Amino acid sequence: MPTLAETVARVSAAWIPLPGEPADTAQLGPHAEHGSDIVPRVRSALILAPAPVRVAAIAVLAVGLEWSRVLALRVPGQQAMTLLAGGAALCLLAAGRRPEELGLGRSNLGRRLLGGAALAAVLLLPAAARWHGGPGLAPELGAAAVAVSIGEEVAFRGVLFAGLEEAYGPAAAVLGSTAAWTLAHALSHPAPFLPAVAAAGLLLAAWRWAARDLVGPIVGHALADLAL
Repeated sequence: MPTLAETVARVSAAWIPLPGEPADTAQLGPHAEHGSDIVPRVRSALILAPAPVRVAAIAVLAVGLEWSRVLALRVPGQQAMTLLAGGAALCLLAAGRRPEELGLGRSNLGRRLLGGAALAAVLLLPAAARWHGGPGLAPELGAAAVAVSIGEEVAFRGVLFAGLEEAYGPAAAVLGSTAAWTLAHALSHPAPFLPAVAAAGLLLAAWRWAARDLVGPIVGHALADLAL
């Protein structure tokens, strides 16, 4: 049975050309030579793993990154940088995935953006009913909040959703990504608020499945977080 080092060496030899050698675009897949991969020429070990292992690993990593960010925010100072780093780390889970697999793209962009605005309106309805005014986010925290929104959507309703759907079908993708998303907020939200988190996740996941789109959930999530 090959060791871990031998396995890594074989994967590296298969995908990474030696210095001075041309890249084998046939090995890299039909989209890599056009630069459409999120991280060109990178193939995550998660992509090569069996489906159950891959899905479980993505869920654990996504939830773990969320919890790590929440714990890091409890240390005073550098809140904006912590949020930005947390959002970027979640986006890295998409390494090796094509944008189309995650529901990203420019086709029907106007409809996607309009759908995002509609999703934001629905997400904000409960808060709007009891809102009495208040200060907005500072610009640096607003940008950091958008980064986290993007990262969460890419990780949960992008990568995890795609993995679950490929392995177990759309129902598992909607319910499983929502369950992981809710668990990821267990440290940042009080228990009585978690059903609302789950409802929001279910709405966004349902859109992701029905419209085959992640742009709308990203826009809706970001707008809702900025407004709250």
